[in-house]
Amino acid sequence: MRELTLGFSPCPNDTFIFHALIKGIVKSDQLSFMEQLADVEQLNQLALKASLDVTKVSFHLYGHIRKEYTLLPSGAALGRGCGPLLISRGEVALDSLCKKPVAIPGRYTTAALLLRLFAPQLENIIYLPFDRIMPAIASGEVAAGVIIHESRFTFRDFGLFQLVDLGEWWESDTGCPIPLGGIVARKSLGNEIISEVGELIRKSIDHAFAHPQAPRDYIRAHSQEMSDEVCDAHIGLYVNDFSRDLGIDGARAVKILMARGEKAGLFSEV
Repeated sequence: MRELTLGFSPCPNDTFIFHALIKGIVKSDQLSFMEQLADVEQLNQLALKASLDVTKVSFHLYGHIRKEYTLLPSGAALGRGCGPLLISRGEVALDSLCKKPVAIPGRYTTAALLLRLFAPQLENIIYLPFDRIMPAIASGEVAAGVIIHESRFTFRDFGLFQLVDLGEWWESDTGCPIPLGGIVARKSLGNEIISEVGELIRKSIDHAFAHPQAPRDYIRAHSQEMSDEVCDAHIGLYVNDFSRDLGIDGARAVKILMARGEKAGLFSEV
């Protein structure tokens, strides 16, 4: 039995996806998994060092690690109406933010890539953990910020205003679903193991869809500050048919994002 390290976030969409695999409901005759839960930007940093065998990463980071890692067809977060939001304390013109501090949730998040593609004129980018961005905007520490995860559902509670839905912009500009995060495996694992890992993740997703109450305790254990309603909304937004299999449309969306990042000089061609 070979043990692989498996990194994913404590967010409800990831714990929903990986519950059956981690709890041994979906099993392999030759592989076992040691979970490592961390924020996506922490997982990005670990992937940069090739520290994990299999891990969730942002698609921005994937642009930097394509020599070492391959993208799996299952477990990804793509969709429509689920992109990062650029928010502020009130309605302001985008150009007025050029030299003002704008917070993004980590250097290698897809939110950071989308903001760079949408508004390259922004010069004063501040990197903050995603859960600090809304308080920083509300307090005036930064003029605006890009929010992800469950913040999409709660930013109005802070009295904040949506300036741009970056996912909506991407969809209207490309016609593609927005690729947020994917599961990658180290190429050195070999094709046989990589293929089996992808299939196991797909089976874990199928189990979660077929038995949606089964992962509930596991999800709640890692999202204690979220209500069940917010957890369900989070899962509904980020886990879909693209999670089960990227398919032609999902693969095209990733390809376009990689090409645009390369053209903008944000990562090298592979």
